[in-house]
Amino acid sequence: MRTLSMTALLAAGVVVGAIGSPVASAQTACQDLGGVVDADQVCRVHAEGPTYQLDFTFPNDYPDPAPVVAYLTQTRDGFVNVAGMPDSYNLPYELDATGTSYRSGPPDAGTRSLVFTVWQNVGGVQPQTFFQAFNWDVGKKAPITFDTLFKPDSDPLEVIYPEVDRYLQNEYGTVVPASPGAGKDPANYQHFALTDDALIFFFTQGSLLPDSAGPVQASVPRTVVAPMLAL
Repeated sequence: MRTLSMTALLAAGVVVGAIGSPVASAQTACQDLGGVVDADQVCRVHAEGPTYQLDFTFPNDYPDPAPVVAYLTQTRDGFVNVAGMPDSYNLPYELDATGTSYRSGPPDAGTRSLVFTVWQNVGGVQPQTFFQAFNWDVGKKAPITFDTLFKPDSDPLEVIYPEVDRYLQNEYGTVVPASPGAGKDPANYQHFALTDDALIFFFTQGSLLPDSAGPVQASVPRTVVAPMLAL
C-alpha cells in the first residue's frame, strides 16, 4: 500500500510547479493561506475537494511569518497534488497541521518558537506524524537554527543526547535509536522550541527512533545547555 512521507508530498508540489517564498506580514499571513483569524487571534485554514480535506490551525502572531506561509503553502500544494493523482486510492486523504507557540525571555529580547504537528493520511497502512519548527530571536530580529543556537566552539549533542535518552526512557519506556549514531546526528535535532525552563526537541516519526515508536518529544532543562547557548 502507498505510504508517502512529507518529503514526498513536498517533492510532488515542486514537480508540479516551483513554489516561491511569499512575502507575508503577521497581519496578512493567514489571509495569504486563505484562512480566517478568530477572536483569539488563531488562524484557521480549511480546504477540501472530492479527494482531500485539510486543516491548518496556528497562532497568528509569529514575528517571522514568511517562512511559515511558504512551508504551509508548499505542504498544501504537494498534498493536493498527491490526492489528485490518477492512482490515488483510499480517498479522501487528510492533512492537519496544528501550530503551538512557545516563548522565552522578555517580550523585547527573548525568543519565539512556533512548532507544527503535521498529521497526514494518504492511503497508507497508517497515518504519519511530522514536526516542523520555526524559531526567532526577538532582540536580533533573526531566525534561530540548530547551528546558530549554540556557540561555535561547543559540542552540544555530547550534553544533549544523554539528557534526551534519559527523558525518553522515563517518559516512553525502554527505547533505542533508529540506527547507530542517530542519537548524536544533528539532522535529528532540527525541530525544537525554547522556553524559560527548557529546550524541547520534537522527533518526527521514524527519525531518532524506529517508526513504530511514533512521534516523540524530549525536554532538556535549560540550565543544562545554558553555558553553550549563543543567545
